[in-house]
Amino acid sequence: MNLNDKNYKLSVQLDKILLRNPTMLASGILGISQSIFERLYDENIGAVVTKSISVNPMKGYSNPTIIPLGGGSYLNAVGLSNPGVAAFSKELSENRNIPIMISLVGSSEKEFSKMVKVFDSLKIIGYEINLSCPHVSKMGMEVGDDPEAVNKIVRAVRMNTNKPISVKVGVGSIDVVELARVAIEAGANIITAINTLRAMSIDVETMMPILSNLIGGLSGNAIKPIGIRCVYEISKKLQVPVIGCGGVSSWQDVIEYMIVGASAVQIGSILGSSGPKIFNHITKDLRKYVEKKGLRNISELIGIAHKY
Repeated sequence: MNLNDKNYKLSVQLDKILLRNPTMLASGILGISQSIFERLYDENIGAVVTKSISVNPMKGYSNPTIIPLGGGSYLNAVGLSNPGVAAFSKELSENRNIPIMISLVGSSEKEFSKMVKVFDSLKIIGYEINLSCPHVSKMGMEVGDDPEAVNKIVRAVRMNTNKPISVKVGVGSIDVVELARVAIEAGANIITAINTLRAMSIDVETMMPILSNLIGGLSGNAIKPIGIRCVYEISKKLQVPVIGCGGVSSWQDVIEYMIVGASAVQIGSILGSSGPKIFNHITKDLRKYVEKKGLRNISELIGIAHKY
């Protein structure tokens, strides 16, 4: 299975980009200004996913919002802080060359429709619908755990754009494969798996939750095996394009995600310790691996594990 197979095509434009370089910036990390996108693109990245944008500006939670847990894992509850659709559309209006997917978050199909109507005239390559944030009420996971709401939101976005739509799923109360099936049947082209996992941490001295929001999302190395499992199950059972996300910190992690069925892989938490240069390092090592294995291109790895 590879990007040339009918069922695994992301889109003509996205395939062309990611066939050359399958790495993407994950939503929520550095994704709020055109200058940052340009800096990342200079570091040899395939595509960028923005922070999740809502109709109106969101302030987010007060500090502390991020806790390093060690071992390359983090707990965060930023609260989906973002400038809102009007300000962000102005920020992206000067984009010409950066392959950008806009992450959208909201609580109703009307909100998503309104955002797409504003963004769709910009030079972007598509949308990622965030239906799995684990720590903001009435958005994210609360919506993603309702198949009827997922169906309505994806259909509303599809009615207002011909661009590729990816739905970012998480591990909630609904089986991740069934949630992905609902999204695809409603008009999504791609599934992004997975989002952070609902988690908590306590300070034993104060005996209080550390995050101001009490509950946050676990990201980084600790969740990679779960992400690998979800990508494997979704891509094998539904035979749809999947973008892998969760715990990617090395070229080996990218390869692992692709072997279980990912057509591209998003990188996020590792930026906290390694900075944007990690993209260049990973891309160079991926090219060495492809050459070492005698592959024509990296897409030949996609879904190799499906035979097991």
